[in-house]
Amino acid sequence: MSTTESMPVDWTTARIPAYDELPHFRNFPGCAWGVWGTEDQLGTVNLLTNALVKQSAAEEIRTGKTVSLNWPLNFPDKPMFGRIPPEINLIQKQKEGRNYSRDDEIHINTQSGTQWDGLRHFPIVEHEMFYNNTPGSTLPRGLNPMPDPHQIDPTYTRIGIQNWADHGICGRGVLLDLVNFLSKNGVLPYDPWTTHAITVKELEACAEAQGISFRRGDILMLRVGFIKKYYESAQESRDALRGKPETFAGIEQSEEMKRFLWNNHFAAVASDQPALENWPPSPGTPHMHQTILGLWGMPIGEFFDLEKLAKVCAEYHRYTFFVSSWPLNIIGGAASPPNAAAFF
Repeated sequence: MSTTESMPVDWTTARIPAYDELPHFRNFPGCAWGVWGTEDQLGTVNLLTNALVKQSAAEEIRTGKTVSLNWPLNFPDKPMFGRIPPEINLIQKQKEGRNYSRDDEIHINTQSGTQWDGLRHFPIVEHEMFYNNTPGSTLPRGLNPMPDPHQIDPTYTRIGIQNWADHGICGRGVLLDLVNFLSKNGVLPYDPWTTHAITVKELEACAEAQGISFRRGDILMLRVGFIKKYYESAQESRDALRGKPETFAGIEQSEEMKRFLWNNHFAAVASDQPALENWPPSPGTPHMHQTILGLWGMPIGEFFDLEKLAKVCAEYHRYTFFVSSWPLNIIGGAASPPNAAAFF
């Protein structure tokens, strides 16, 4: 199945091939490049059609209650994966000897905190190929001034996060509160800061317990426990995260998990962990980022602050809501803070 300009496809209802129907890209199964079209820039965000957004907003926004899903840019103070700490300079300007207006200067890695991983973030590593048959060697690097908005080289825009910023990542959100579901007497059976695999069986059981039936285009959110533990830990333990090998709980790397994510036709998937997937993968096991981003074009959210969301969901006894997310409009960007909120 493919799209063409002459025959646009309505992804609200059009048939989507099952995971096992997708072709291989070389030695990788489950390649969806042909689904959305050879020049596609959106990936599974294509599922967030006008009709779906309209229906989701009408069904989910009932009370007007809103919840931010963004951890402050300041956190974590010591990011993982070698990323620079956030620098936020609060500037007081002076005029005629008086304190005048104020400015802020912000220098961050767009993946140091709450983020959407974009299509330029992670390739099929051994083949150095990004989403939709985009060789890594063709993507610009370094500082790229753009003085003329009418003359931008297409190599700067291809699969950049500005495409999601222009479209928006908006639709029905679904929270699977694994922290609450899996805890016994308030204690999780795993440590979110150590390598631990969340299984498809656990995800499906949590959904059933919360009364959730998935729909095409859902934005799936998983509360696994990283941020909860971060708030509960001593500063020494928080600081030590940067100096030790990264080990985190997350979804398992398996064909079953790929089928679950693809066949439910999620538009995006996010969690409160630094890496959506169980980290690090077992030796010889491919990163799930390669499939989710590289083969499907599905946004991966990490470090989403789901603590208040979980409380509101429990209070309302409903785990679905409307999500509005507008990434930074960075031409050619690999990732962005999500600027995300849930609406009840």
